[in-house]
Amino acid sequence: MDKVGRYEFLAEPFHCDFSGRLFMGHLGNHMLNAADFHSSARGFGMKYLMTINRSWVLSRLAIEMEEMPQQYTKFNVETWVESAMRYFTSRNFAVVGNDGHTYGYGRSIWAMIDTESRQPTDIFSIDNGAINNWIVADKSCPIDKGGRVKMSDDAQLVRTIDTYYNDVDINGHINSVKYIEHILDLWDLEWYRTHQIKRFEIAYVAEAHAGDTLSFYRETDENHAFCVRIVRTDGTECCRSKILFI
Repeated sequence: MDKVGRYEFLAEPFHCDFSGRLFMGHLGNHMLNAADFHSSARGFGMKYLMTINRSWVLSRLAIEMEEMPQQYTKFNVETWVESAMRYFTSRNFAVVGNDGHTYGYGRSIWAMIDTESRQPTDIFSIDNGAINNWIVADKSCPIDKGGRVKMSDDAQLVRTIDTYYNDVDINGHINSVKYIEHILDLWDLEWYRTHQIKRFEIAYVAEAHAGDTLSFYRETDENHAFCVRIVRTDGTECCRSKILFI
């Protein structure tokens, strides 16, 4: 079995926006599915981990695209493990057309948690550190890693939303991709008629659950990127994001 997984997806029309291009949220979903397909086939996926009260939790995700696949286009998500430490592992992605055209890349960092204590647990304890057998350190992923999103106390509150059933994933907390969708909804349709997302990155800090109210604070940085902070009902920061439009 190859160390790099390659999985074909279709840009279904109902997963595309008004321009006929795949939504960023759905691309993120495809990346997470590819990660699960890859890890499951190699013995450290979610299906097995749930039997021993373990689970993967996404910590950081950065996606940088030259363009998004058009509706009805078949494309592939390649994924591989770049490195592994005791509590975190780095996984990369490439979005590639069947004709070899590269749409863009992704970088992610994952933690493994104990589903009862919700605390990080030793990745190398799974099958005697079998993840080390699948590391690919020499495959290029030519985008920057996600950095710390710096925000000031002056960031403006721009929206507050409630959370419901459809926001919750298999781990019982707000789905990673739902945060992406809620963040990108902060800009209206007219904005997206003249701008496209060049780079999106998000760092998850704390869990939120159904019934929590999420407050979104936004400001711009010195490079004209938008920075967003999401805070849940009790005032705890859930995640930070940075979005660069062109």
